[in-house]
Amino acid sequence: MKSKKDFRIVFMGTPEFARRSLQKIIDEKFNVVCVVTAPDKPAGRGRKISESAVKKIASGKKIPVLQPLKLKNPEFLKKLKGFRPDLIVVVAFRILPEEIWSLPPEGTINLHASLLPDYRGAAPINHAIMNGEKLTGITTFFIEKDIDTGEVILREEVPIPFTMNAGELHDVLMVKGADLLAKSIHLIFAGNAPRNRQTKKDQIKTAHKIYPEDCRINWDKKPVSIYNHIRGLSPYPGAWTTLQTINSTEINLKILESEIIEESHKYSIPSVISDKKNYIRISISGGYIAIKELQLPGKKRMKIKDFLSGNKPDGWKIV
Repeated sequence: MKSKKDFRIVFMGTPEFARRSLQKIIDEKFNVVCVVTAPDKPAGRGRKISESAVKKIASGKKIPVLQPLKLKNPEFLKKLKGFRPDLIVVVAFRILPEEIWSLPPEGTINLHASLLPDYRGAAPINHAIMNGEKLTGITTFFIEKDIDTGEVILREEVPIPFTMNAGELHDVLMVKGADLLAKSIHLIFAGNAPRNRQTKKDQIKTAHKIYPEDCRINWDKKPVSIYNHIRGLSPYPGAWTTLQTINSTEINLKILESEIIEESHKYSIPSVISDKKNYIRISISGGYIAIKELQLPGKKRMKIKDFLSGNKPDGWKIV
């Protein structure tokens, strides 16, 4: 049996969600011989070149880093094969060509932020909350040709409180996912990892990539659907609605935190209701959505009282 030092792992990932997993694998004394992550890119107002969260960890540990623009690039593939991985570990990365995921003798595994087979796709955390789920989880599985369909190693359920937003759920799953991934690697290293086919279901809930228009709030929906839409997109990319100000200027307002107020009213739907000091409410069927935190284009997110101290929603309309 190989020692941990001889068991060679290539890690592929980019965002903060993946960073925690890489750190956990390193802490578990596994031999990460290479990290593959997205190319550096400009970020922030100054457009300074920014490294991925994963690259920062790898660089600090003196682990070689590859940052290919294209995964089928011959030079990249040659370098990757030169690291002779026994196992490739993928967390929040791109779709891999078969030439990569079939390379290591122990296979290629992925950590996914849902209880597969439900919420296959790019945005499982957002969609679970937007759909009002009370339970989600994490799954580790072996990558196969079809996306998110491979044999399951381990799964763990995670409850979703009614007040939790996507950012908060992300942080919970990031920590639990790193632990589950480490357990999965230990099982593979020991040669006794489970390989369970995913449960067949008549209808599988999906988690497609979220585009800006998907984030627009439909004020004609039921209160709980609007509330779930807002928290499922908070803090990023943010649910939004278009406001027309008193001088007919239109702005896209992001709503990042809200509250349902069940109350009868005679306002048209949707209308902007405010006392100009403490609250802004949007009238909907059966009550209001009270805006607790918002963000104007190019501005920082603000609590509603702070916003109202410098902005007066006179004549505002939702268009």
